[in-house]
Amino acid sequence: MDYSITKDGILVCQKDFDLEQTLDCGQAFRWSKNADGSFEGYFLNSYLKISQTDKECFLFHDISENEFLDVWKDYFDFDTDYGELKRRFSEDSILSQACQFASGIRLLRQDAWECLCSFIISQNNNIPRIKGIISRLCEKFGGFPDAAVLSKEDAESLAFLRAGFRAKYIEDAALKVSSGEINLSETAGMELNEAEKELMKIKGVGPKVAACVLLFGMHRMDAYPVDVWIKRVLETFYPEGMPECTKGFEGIAQQYLFHYVRCNPEKLK
Repeated sequence: MDYSITKDGILVCQKDFDLEQTLDCGQAFRWSKNADGSFEGYFLNSYLKISQTDKECFLFHDISENEFLDVWKDYFDFDTDYGELKRRFSEDSILSQACQFASGIRLLRQDAWECLCSFIISQNNNIPRIKGIISRLCEKFGGFPDAAVLSKEDAESLAFLRAGFRAKYIEDAALKVSSGEINLSETAGMELNEAEKELMKIKGVGPKVAACVLLFGMHRMDAYPVDVWIKRVLETFYPEGMPECTKGFEGIAQQYLFHYVRCNPEKLK
């Protein structure tokens, strides 16, 4: 990654990165696309407008160098060599096709607590509704509320979210995290199966949500969520599990595969 300071913000040159593929692939829900192709969104309470000016150049609008280095460089995972990961994954013929099709996806390094709440909200839900619920939550509390703030709420007081059955799950998550019963920092360092079991102590958190939190909120690249698309991928191509070339990075491989088959469902026939 190279970057320069301009009058409009920070201009970044980065290979293996596509703005739309990364921000609109279902891993984060606080980004919206503008008519001019730029995106606006948040990491916790840090706001960003970002534009893709050409294939490998990105303008981080109106931010300082320090803000870029302290917040956004890590958020967009610019220290990970996705080119090398795609080279490695391409030892497998299906993954090779997926990597070519969705070559610009990167894993966002989200906050674990925000990610946990977001994927609790995502259950049996569609992206516009998920974004609406999270937007109402942030508007009410002046930003994304931490677990201590939400622990003072209950399902009834959260009715304004229009989150349905998910409100009681948010309530339980806030109570368990704020009390220390679930320590997200410690969970992130656990052996994968133990970390999943720890997260599933929260009401409404099953294997898929736990894997999403580990992958997107804790940067556990060995975790991979299995939804209906990935289940079909595994049944069709990998009945014995993900190929050896993905070991330790199954979650990133899953991102390429998910985007590929969701956009090309005929590949599963």
